[in-house]
Amino acid sequence: MTAAGLASRLGFTFDEVDDLRLAIDELCFALIGAKGRQGTVQLRYLLLDDGLEVVGTGHFADDGPRPKLHDFSGQILDALVDEHELSANGGAPQFRLVKRHT
Repeated sequence: MTAAGLASRLGFTFDEVDDLRLAIDELCFALIGAKGRQGTVQLRYLLLDDGLEVVGTGHFADDGPRPKLHDFSGQILDALVDEHELSANGGAPQFRLVKRHT
């Protein structure tokens, strides 16, 4: 909801806001995994001249599996956002995405 509200205030179209919301959901799922994990995911929003960057960092109680993006999820993200990446970041799983508005 925060990303959608912020993006709409930045002039994103309805479709761009929806794309951003879906991309964040997809990347959060990649951090948490299908079985879920104990802990939190912190989202940080950075305003860009032409869009928005979102960084999500997982803070989990366990040392679960490395975050993994399935092929189909990668294809979805390629269609939804301009840039995306997923990493372990020294034990704290993290994602980053950039969505530019037109």
